[in-house]
Order: sequence, then C-alpha cells, then structure tokens
Amino acid sequence: MQTYTKMRSRKFPDVIMKVIPGHFVTPNSHINYYIDMTTMRTRQSEAKAAARAMASTYAATTIVDTIVCMDGMEVIGAYLADELTQAGVMSMNAHKTIYVYSPEFDNRGQMIFRENSEMMIKGKHVLLLLASATTGQTILRAGESIDYYGGTVVGITAIFAVPQKIFGQQIHSLYKIADLPDYRSYPASECKLCKNHVPIDAICNSFGYSKLH
Repeated sequence: MQTYTKMRSRKFPDVIMKVIPGHFVTPNSHINYYIDMTTMRTRQSEAKAAARAMASTYAATTIVDTIVCMDGMEVIGAYLADELTQAGVMSMNAHKTIYVYSPEFDNRGQMIFRENSEMMIKGKHVLLLLASATTGQTILRAGESIDYYGGTVVGITAIFAVPQKIFGQQIHSLYKIADLPDYRSYPASECKLCKNHVPIDAICNSFGYSKLH
C-alpha cells in the first residue's frame, strides 16, 4: 500500500485531506482510494478549521437544533455547534443551544435513539454530519431513522462526498468528486479491481483500516 498524498481544499486551504490509492473494502462498497481523515477528526486545529469551513454554508440561514455525528465526527461536531452558535444560527431548543450526538446502531446498521436521547431528535431540526458519503446508503438509513423518531433533516454536510443530492437534499462537502476525479466506488459484485485480480490492500470502516498483506 502506497503512502498518502495531502490534498488541500480549493475553497478552504487550511483544510487538508489525506488520500491513499489502493484496493479497499468498506461495509458498502469497494473503493480505489482510502481517504484518511484521522487527524482532521481528532486534532484540535484541523477539526476547528474543518468546522469553520462547514459552518459557512449554514450560518444565519438554517435552524439547527441537533447535530448528529457519524463516522467519528464528534470533535468536528462540537466545533461546528460552536461556530454556528457564534454565527447566530437559530435553535428551537428550550435552552437555545445545539445538541451534539453520536447515535447507536443495531446489528443491521440501523440508527437507534434510546428513550433518554429521543428528545434530541423528536421535533428537532437535525444537521447530519459525516466524514464521507460515497454510495449514499449511510445517509439514506440515517435519514429514515431520524424521520422515524420525529426529526427533520435540514442539512447534510461531509468532508468528502460523491453524490451531490440524496432524498432531495443537497450534500454540502468540503471536497467533491471533482477534487479526486479518478475516485471509484463499486458494488462488491461488480468491482473492476477484483475482476482485474488486484489484491485487496485493506478492510476499512469509519474507525480506520486494517491491512491484509
């Protein structure tokens, strides 16, 4: 597996993403690049820079009560809540503040909100925050769950996204497919890398990757 390459956001040059070429297996697809967002999600300066960039899309235009963090995005989510609050984003919450929550998932990958956390979703304007959106399946499942628990998705934001829209919602991302034009995502049964006998480099998910050789 090759070393990573750093990519700076065209619009926000202080936001840096690392990409590693190869053959990777995710829960939803096979991909030819692993996008490593570990430091962006966990290092204070990088997380704050990413949150500031994301906040510019919603500042003073969208009511946000709750930020639901996927893919280990809690640190960026907390900074995003702070940036939106400082920018004057409205909240319908009684305490006039924004909830930042990381949901639980069952063994089918369905998002669950327990009784003690349902109040963060029911009747709330929810901003869905992800590290990446490639096939859109995670967003679809999340949107269905939020709707089931009585929430309304008012925005979808990610660091990297392939689809531009899903269930009628625009996906706002710091990096788009145009920034990595040779990025490919395949269903497992149709993976061209597998058909060309390219060895799998690693199994990956929202926590990271594990090498196979």
